[in-house]
Amino acid sequence: MQICGVDDAGRGSMLGPLVIAGISLDRKNLQKLSSLGVKDSKKLSPKLREQFYKKIIDIADDYYIVKISPRLIDASVKKHCLNGLEAKYMAKVVSKLNADISYVDSCDVNPTRFGKEISKQSDNRKIKSYHHADSRFVIVSAASILAKVTRDKAIAKLRQNHNLGSGYPSDTVTVKFVTKYHVTYHVLPNFVRKSWKPVQKIVGNN
Repeated sequence: MQICGVDDAGRGSMLGPLVIAGISLDRKNLQKLSSLGVKDSKKLSPKLREQFYKKIIDIADDYYIVKISPRLIDASVKKHCLNGLEAKYMAKVVSKLNADISYVDSCDVNPTRFGKEISKQSDNRKIKSYHHADSRFVIVSAASILAKVTRDKAIAKLRQNHNLGSGYPSDTVTVKFVTKYHVTYHVLPNFVRKSWKPVQKIVGNN
């Protein structure tokens, strides 16, 4: 029986892509992930995540990763439909991996509703949607690692040219970068999510 796990990374960030990753493998191989010590990416150091990334891909029967651009995110936020965007891309991952059952980490306050939406958009595939699925199911933990490492690489690439910190609103380096960029150029770079409230606040204050 093929099992799939899906998770995201970078949802709360002011800049860079929102990454969604999925991994599928035979249920009997789940133990291999547990034996490795795979757990929610937030509980691992960047170095450990990198090491796990390679090992997970070796164990997986298949995996699929998508990056959602800030432009698409902004368009969805304008329509108050960010959860819908995420459901759409999770459905793409689920369809591509074509497992018997898929476990997803729900960003919706209502995990059942979120799961139904993904199922509807993936030809009624069987979806199990939970809050904190990344710490409850090792297959989703594995997906969270793939998503986080991919997202970190995207930010590292941007960091080659800009001192922009982690990308999150709680990071003063990130806030300073967006503020200074806007003051200097009177526009925002295309990798900044213009619809984000902290970004709009910066633009409004300058």
